[in-house]
Amino acid sequence: MQRGNRELWLSFIAIVVITLAYLLVVAFNQGIPRASDFFGHSLGILGFILMLMTETLYSLRKRSRSARWGRMSDWLDFHIFTGLVGPYMVLLHTSWKFNGLAGIVTLLTVIIVISGFIGRYIYTAVPRTVDGVEVEASIMEDHIRNAQAELQRWLEDRPPAVRNLAARLTGPQAGPLSQAKLVIGRGYADMEFRLRWWLLKQSLNGNARLQAEHLERLVQRQRQLQRQMDSLAATRRLLALWHAVHIPIGMVLFTAAIFHIIAAIYYATLLR
Repeated sequence: MQRGNRELWLSFIAIVVITLAYLLVVAFNQGIPRASDFFGHSLGILGFILMLMTETLYSLRKRSRSARWGRMSDWLDFHIFTGLVGPYMVLLHTSWKFNGLAGIVTLLTVIIVISGFIGRYIYTAVPRTVDGVEVEASIMEDHIRNAQAELQRWLEDRPPAVRNLAARLTGPQAGPLSQAKLVIGRGYADMEFRLRWWLLKQSLNGNARLQAEHLERLVQRQRQLQRQMDSLAATRRLLALWHAVHIPIGMVLFTAAIFHIIAAIYYATLLR
């Protein structure tokens, strides 16, 4: 139920390849390619197509409940990939000039990409199946009970040092934190947990340390499930708020981009 970072790595690889091609063109032309050149135009057109796919395809698939063309999780990966690579190509298309409407489009593009990262971070806090379907609260409760039972069974025959370590790390997580902070601050909480775990393991040696490695995976699984359950309502509210901001920005961006394309065609082509 935990998302990986496959789409981010694929986006990074694509951006590296595009950057190398861009640098080769810069070296060949002995200067930054202009937006009106063939290469610059190609970057802009391809980037805009990718951004248009970002804006439409995932939304269409999500609204088509009866569709069977691909898993939602794969469509989300594609949505994130095009949402990163497309804006990067548009950025290169600008020739690093941000005047007038083109500058507004670039600014909105940067804002929408940052907003996308925020949305992905909130989205990954919601427990989902491998198909990207949200897991119901009742099923989450079953997963938590199973994880707790598995941990208790494993601890029965362990040495006191390992049982004491588990007791110190499986206490209440939330404390005075609000549900929203459980979502937004979960990255910091995970780093803090891993650091505390590493420090506590230093007091162990031999077989106890080896067993602690397995204990870490069990405890981390239980913590993640419990946190997802505790923050489920807040995560849904944050996602709804994020959609209320992200979607209008996207609509403004594409409206500005279309006006920019029309103006570019008019001034660069029809007036020649």
